[in-house]
Amino acid sequence: MKRSWVKCGLLILWVQDSSGKDVNLGLYKGKVLLVVNVASQCGLANTNYTELSEIYSKYKDQGFDILAFPCNQFAEQEPGTNEDIVQFACSRFKAEFPIFDKVDVNGANTAPVYKFLKNEKGGFLWDGIKWNFTKFLVDQNGHVVERFAPTTSPRKIEKKIKKLLNIS
Repeated sequence: MKRSWVKCGLLILWVQDSSGKDVNLGLYKGKVLLVVNVASQCGLANTNYTELSEIYSKYKDQGFDILAFPCNQFAEQEPGTNEDIVQFACSRFKAEFPIFDKVDVNGANTAPVYKFLKNEKGGFLWDGIKWNFTKFLVDQNGHVVERFAPTTSPRKIEKKIKKLLNIS
């Protein structure tokens, strides 16, 4: 019997990591997740990568993870290879969170993970992803709790992350 995405949550999906290996998102069961589409040449990159790295460092040992999915669909602001993208994020921003294979977040080739995310939490007026650094907060069971605009600072999401982690 095939189960629907909504009933099972994000954790039934498979993605590819930056080296092309298959990853079962079920590995993240029990963790609070922030899923974000990233782009190294976006004007929002410096602030977002800096704050994402800070938040990850604070909560990674308390059941929190960030899943970064590079995307080149917005003004071609993520043109590099997966290796280039990982090198940029890790060397410039000390990013330690997982960075996955480059994906499409809109259109005919939308990655299943983004089909799920958009299905659970549509956008204002349109369900599509509007720009780089759109963020989805996901609970420990793989269900989307909230969607945040690209301009929402990761620091402004921190209280909600702490609440899901049961940290005062």
